Amino acid sequence: MTISVQDKQYLNFINGKGVPSSSQEMMESLNPANKKEAVGYVQKSTLEDLNLAIKAAKQAQEKWKRLSGAARGQYLHKAADIMENRLDEIAECATREMGKTLAETKGETARGIAILRYYAGEGMRKMGDVIPSTDAEALMFTSRVPLGVVGVITPWNFPIAIPIWKIAPALVYGNTVIIKPATETAITCAKIIECFEEAEIPAGVVNMITGSGSIIGQAIAEHPEINAITFTGSDRVGKQIGQQAFARGAKYQLEMGGKNPVIVAADADLDLAVEGTISGAFRSTGQKCTATSRVIVQHEVYEKFKQKLLAKTKEITVGEGLNEDTWMGPCASENQLQTVLSYIEKGKSEGATLLYGGRQLTDGEYENGFYVEPTIFENVESHMTISQEEIFGPVIALMKVESIEEALALANDVQYGLSASIFTTNISHMLSFINEMDAGLIRINSESAGVELQAPFGGMKQSSSHSREQGEAAKEFFTAIKTVFIKS
Repeated sequence: MTISVQDKQYLNFINGKGVPSSSQEMMESLNPANKKEAVGYVQKSTLEDLNLAIKAAKQAQEKWKRLSGAARGQYLHKAADIMENRLDEIAECATREMGKTLAETKGETARGIAILRYYAGEGMRKMGDVIPSTDAEALMFTSRVPLGVVGVITPWNFPIAIPIWKIAPALVYGNTVIIKPATETAITCAKIIECFEEAEIPAGVVNMITGSGSIIGQAIAEHPEINAITFTGSDRVGKQIGQQAFARGAKYQLEMGGKNPVIVAADADLDLAVEGTISGAFRSTGQKCTATSRVIVQHEVYEKFKQKLLAKTKEITVGEGLNEDTWMGPCASENQLQTVLSYIEKGKSEGATLLYGGRQLTDGEYENGFYVEPTIFENVESHMTISQEEIFGPVIALMKVESIEEALALANDVQYGLSASIFTTNISHMLSFINEMDAGLIRINSESAGVELQAPFGGMKQSSSHSREQGEAAKEFFTAIKTVFIKS
C-alpha cells in the first residue's frame, strides 16, 4: 500500500497515492493503554497539502459523477470485501489507537463493512420522482445531483464506523471526498483508505489529509472549492464550522454533543434497566455521543435499582482493550482522562454524592495508561455541571423523581437532544415518552446508545444542525434536487 511506509509512518493519500506533507513533520499516535507505545506516525499537514487534495478531488469529480450509481457502488462492494478480509487487523489497530475493547472494534469494523454494502446498493435505487404537470403535454420529474467536493471531519471515538457512514453515501451519490480524521485515530482511518485504494477507486475520488483541526479542519470549512462539510465532534467546534460554511454558502451537516437520559419507571424490569444503563454508560468508556449520562429513577424503585446498579458496576473489569477479560478500556487520551477527572471533581465540589469509583487507576498494569474507574454519583440536581454538560466518560448521575411527568421534564432540561431511553412496561408511559421527549433517537426498554445503519440518525436542539445521517436520509444531505420540465 502506498499510504504506509517504513517505521510505522503513514502518508497522506492524495490523487491515488501516498504523499508526505510539505511540512516534513509527523504527529505521534499513542496507545492509551500504554502511553510509552507509539502506534505510529502520521503527517502534520499544511494548507499546501490540503490544496493539492482539493485540486485532485475537484478534477476527479467530473468523471466520477458521470459513472452510473451502480458502477460507483461496485467500488464500495470491492472495498467492503477487502475490509472484511482485513477485519482483525483494522479492529486491532483501532483498539490500540482508541482503547475500546477488541470485541467492540471488531463489531464496529463489521458495521463499517455492512454500511459499505448498504450504500453500494443505493447506487441501484431511485434518485428522483415523476411529478404530474398541469400541462398535459409535458413531463416533469426530479433528479438528485451530487454536491461536488465534500469535506469530511471525523472524531476519534468511532474511528471506523463514522468515517465510513460519511464517505460511503458521499461517494455513491457522485461526490468526491477529502477526509480529515482525528489525529488520535488517524492510522485506523489510513487503513480504511487503503481498502479503497486496493479496490482501485479512481485517483482523486477519495483523499485523506491528517493534521490539526485548527489548521486543516478550519481550512476545510473555509475553502471556497469545498462544496459541503460533514462533521461529527464537539458542539463548540461544530458551531464554528457551521458559521464558516454558512458565511460562504456551503452546505453543512453537524452532529455534536449529547447528555442522554435514561428513565427507569416504577414498573420497569429492573434487571433489564440495570443492564441497559451499564452498557449505555460504560461501554467504550462512556466515549459515545449517545452514551447514558443521566439516570432518572422513580422513587418507589430507586434504592433497589441503585443497589443492583452498584453490584453490577463493581463487576466491571477495567484494562487494556486487547485483553479478552477486559470489559472497559482506558480513556482515549491523556486530555480526555483529565477532562473526565475534572468533571468528577466538579461533581463533588457542587454537592453531588460520589457513590462509587471516581479515581484514576495508576498502579501495576494501569501505570502507563489513561484509566479511570466507572463512576456513579447520586443526589445530583439538574443545575449541576455534571447534569448539564457532556462529560464523554464513564460517569453516571443518578436522579430521583416522584412521577413520570417529573422525569420527562428533568430529561428535557438540557441543551442537548440526541438520544434517550425509558424502561417501562406501561404503554401509557411509552407513548408519553415518545411524544414528549425532545431527542432525535428514542429507545424503549433498551440502552440509550446505538443506532441501526439503515435508520436516520441525528439530534434535536444543540446536538445537531437538524440534518440526519445514515439510511436513506443521507441522500438529503449529499445531493441537491434538480426539477426538470420537458415540453413535447
